[in-house]
Amino acid sequence: MWLKPEEVLLKNALKLWVTEKSNDYFILQRRRGHGDSSAGLTGLLVGTLDTVFDSTAKVAPYRILHQTPDSQVYWNIACGASLDEISQHWDWLQLNIMRTLSVFDSGDDITSFVQGKIRGLIVEEDKVSAEDPERFREAALRFERLFNLPKQEKLVTYFSCSYWKGRVPNQGWIYLSTNFLCFYSYLLGSEVKLVFSWCEVSRLERTSSVLLTECIRVCVKEEDHFFSMFLRLQHTYELMQQLADYAIARMFDKETYNSQHPLRDPLHITQRSLEAHMRNRAFRSFFRLPRNENLCEVHECFLWLPFNHTHTLGKLCVSERYACFSSQDGNQCTVIIPLCEVVSVEIPDRSSRTLSVCVRGKRAFRFSEVRDLDHLASTIRKCVTSSSPQHSHSAQLSLCDEEEEMMVGQVPVPVPAVSTEALMNVFHPHDAENLDPKMLKERMKEQMWQIHFAEFGRGSAMFRTRKTRELIARGLPEALRGELWMLFSGAMNEMATHPGYYASLVDESVCVSSSIACDEIERDLHRSLPEHPAFQSDRGISALRRVLTAYANHNPAIGYCQAMNILASVLLLYASEEEAFWLLVSVCERMLPDYFNRRIIGALVDQAVFEEMMRDHLTQLTDHMTELSFLSSLSLSWFLTLFISVLPIESSVSVLDCFFYSGIRFVLQLALTVIHRNMSHLLRCHDDAEAVTALNRFFDSVVNKDSPLPATVQQATAVTSHSADQDTVDISDLIREAYERFGDIRWEDVENMRKRNKLYVIHTLEETTKQNVLRVVAQDVKFNISQLEELYLLFKRQHFLSCYWSACSPALQNHDPSLPYLDQYQLDLDQFSSLFTLLLPWKHAHKHTLVHSAFRLADDNGDGLVNFKEFICLLDILYNGSFTEKLKFLFKLHLQPEHADDGVIRKSPERARGKVDLQEYLKQWQDELQKKEENIKDLPRIKQAEFVLLSKTLYNIFHGDDEEELLYRAVARVTSLLLRMEEAGRKLQNSPSRPSPQATPPAPHVTHVTHVTTTQPAANTSPQTLGSLSADPSPSPDTGSASSATSSPTGTGSSAKTTPPDTPSPPDGDSDWSFSFEQILASLLNEPGVVTFFERTTDTHRLIAHAHTHQLTCAQ
Repeated sequence: MWLKPEEVLLKNALKLWVTEKSNDYFILQRRRGHGDSSAGLTGLLVGTLDTVFDSTAKVAPYRILHQTPDSQVYWNIACGASLDEISQHWDWLQLNIMRTLSVFDSGDDITSFVQGKIRGLIVEEDKVSAEDPERFREAALRFERLFNLPKQEKLVTYFSCSYWKGRVPNQGWIYLSTNFLCFYSYLLGSEVKLVFSWCEVSRLERTSSVLLTECIRVCVKEEDHFFSMFLRLQHTYELMQQLADYAIARMFDKETYNSQHPLRDPLHITQRSLEAHMRNRAFRSFFRLPRNENLCEVHECFLWLPFNHTHTLGKLCVSERYACFSSQDGNQCTVIIPLCEVVSVEIPDRSSRTLSVCVRGKRAFRFSEVRDLDHLASTIRKCVTSSSPQHSHSAQLSLCDEEEEMMVGQVPVPVPAVSTEALMNVFHPHDAENLDPKMLKERMKEQMWQIHFAEFGRGSAMFRTRKTRELIARGLPEALRGELWMLFSGAMNEMATHPGYYASLVDESVCVSSSIACDEIERDLHRSLPEHPAFQSDRGISALRRVLTAYANHNPAIGYCQAMNILASVLLLYASEEEAFWLLVSVCERMLPDYFNRRIIGALVDQAVFEEMMRDHLTQLTDHMTELSFLSSLSLSWFLTLFISVLPIESSVSVLDCFFYSGIRFVLQLALTVIHRNMSHLLRCHDDAEAVTALNRFFDSVVNKDSPLPATVQQATAVTSHSADQDTVDISDLIREAYERFGDIRWEDVENMRKRNKLYVIHTLEETTKQNVLRVVAQDVKFNISQLEELYLLFKRQHFLSCYWSACSPALQNHDPSLPYLDQYQLDLDQFSSLFTLLLPWKHAHKHTLVHSAFRLADDNGDGLVNFKEFICLLDILYNGSFTEKLKFLFKLHLQPEHADDGVIRKSPERARGKVDLQEYLKQWQDELQKKEENIKDLPRIKQAEFVLLSKTLYNIFHGDDEEELLYRAVARVTSLLLRMEEAGRKLQNSPSRPSPQATPPAPHVTHVTHVTTTQPAANTSPQTLGSLSADPSPSPDTGSASSATSSPTGTGSSAKTTPPDTPSPPDGDSDWSFSFEQILASLLNEPGVVTFFERTTDTHRLIAHAHTHQLTCAQ
């Protein structure tokens, strides 16, 4: 490999390098100790130094130096891993450079020419991008040499660290690639090499112990590995987290993995792209921005706060359509400025480096102490210019300014079928003359918010401070709830970016006549808040139907899931249809990712986070209850429905108020508060039923004393009188306690815990899938459970191997977690061939032919896929089957496809498309039971060409065996015997005394005939001649083929000496001859050598271990 010229001092390297070749301008050297068996201690020490100090010489022990006669300076220009590689570079220099150097007069000119030529070669040959430094190229070479992974595997980054094995640290280097975590260490002759797939990592977290102050714990297959002494521990941990999360999402989470993912191509993942993706995701999540927003710049500056006349320090984050500010000095102030609302960008004071951003409504934001002031101003102006004016957020709200009121008329007129008014305004309009105390409190809330708007602003560009959160904790006024939900959730930003999108979805959903999602929606429509008058009428039901079907069309990967109807019905009470749709999008795709799919991974992850938080904050309970999974499982409905399913409607909307402002953090805080409030009851519970009763009783006691809703709207539990000994709990008090008692829980902590627990949750689900598959398969095979687990891991790994280096792998398309357990992982022909070949117990000369036939036998429905049960049933025959079962397997391999019957579950076309039909599976189960009772008499007869292939397969299987010659002779005797039988049968059929020549002699006579056959077959048996049995294209293939088979069943039939003396002549007639399975079985049973060969005990453990070792290598 050519290297960027680097100056070296040769006299300091004499002890470490040995000169092999030299001339006036170049020196070829070898690292001392490499390739020298007598190096001894010197070579050992040099190797250790190379590993500790990350020397390129560890994997590139040869180098070429450039020198000039009049200089003491040497330049390293090339390195190589082998003598052949470095010799190619040396020869190239001799042919292309040496002749040219003689024309230069000075040594400086020679050195300049050589350096320029080498740099040009690097650009031409390696085409290394600008962000990859020279050191990284060297590390990539080491990575390729050390771990022998496929060439497509791309190194992302590497770090120096220590791997703790016991109490002894092994200093080395950790290599992070797209699909693998690798580590290498070499110290004083002790080598440590680790290779883990990211898909195998079930835990990844920062931790500490007595010996290790801080380290990264990696759990693989229930075994912990600790890495420490990183220079940038947090940065390394975040990159590892990104790679593991990406691999898990791409391999296991097909339901929610987006094909437009920025890291969708594994061949183009770099450290820079990972860091950018991490920043963009955190930026969008924190400020609740649309998923296509990317962070462009970050500037540290001060923001002027007009409401308290102070400056606050923070960071200004600029994307294509938004400028967002978040304080860092404890003020908890956040501002989101849509750039389409900006009317001017000015620099009023250069001395204080102040930037003024003016927005509609005569408001201005002043940022001071901006380091790169001109660049920031230019960036914002450019983004403002590119922002579309029709995406104005002020057009989405009824703002108090006259200019903004005029813009409302510019909003496109909605489709008449779509409701533009919240259902609460239709069914429960506000009465301005109502002097009820609750209505008076409601008006006071509205006035407080109007004062807040006047002081902090209204709309997207509002200052969001502690005071905002305090107002929300008291409960939002009914009239402003929908507007503020849209604002705080970020749904307003989504709706402004996609004007008219909801109306187009509604039109499309009308054209869809029927689908699974539509059927499920229709089933659940009347279960959504049935006590509310709005959903007892056609208006509310129709609006809910349109919102849910529109979302199913918007996101087919999720479609419709239970609990969506409950959430959407509450949203429709306070928002228009379009607003409710975008609120649903915000919840399902940004605020609660992965919640609403078949495996509810997101909810399970937050359950694990909740359980971890209980251990941290409720130690008294965790000491009493050693197993917290019950409480975390009980909380599943809390997370899925955001407490709507357990609280009255008037209380649950207050929970939604805080959720849209604080996100999942508040839901966790509220859940911890509920458990804390009931701590004394839970500590006295003796079983789970008592705990459920205690918590249900508590939820029944929660009320909203300030709710203006009429009693007909409130749920029955809220209006019934509570027992005298049970105190009521006001929802506002519960919310306030949640913020105060557990306010130390930060958004960053929740996100980190989510990432950490997602790996564990998905691997737990995969473990459940594995156990279910093994439980089903174990009933039909003779492998023990340990062997089945190993084979399942091999099968699953083979499924994913083709996914590692392709963005659109067929395996990824075939993997569907929503399918039944057995069909979640399937292999196509190429994947099946690689794995089946590794596990095949026979030394088959032409394995690919046998493997292709085995795949056809397993793939009964012709969809090109084989599941684990079908795979393992074939393998069980080869490993644990009797002689008859193995022969039956080979017999079926050579039958024509219309006759082949593998006896395994058939996959219906509906199942291949993902539709699960219960009746179809019941029918398959019944067919499988019938096939277990299959009699060998029911097998079809094997024809001439098929029998020839079967004989060749037997020869190929015996090839290389210690008893190869004996087995060849046995096959020759059986072939000769069967042909004699066929000829005798045809003579009987053609006899005048036989009026009905239909069948060959019955099978019972076969055994008697076999004992008569004592002819000596040819000594030089081989399978080649068998090809002539079906190779003759003449009009009479039967006769010619039979003649060839009779004259030489072993493949050498030109000599009369090689033909058994009693071999019959070929049968006459126009029809092909054929044999039954019983005939072939009876003939082979009389050959002890053949029976012994097939009944040998297979070393299952050795074959599985061999497959584990070579599976990845075979993928190259």
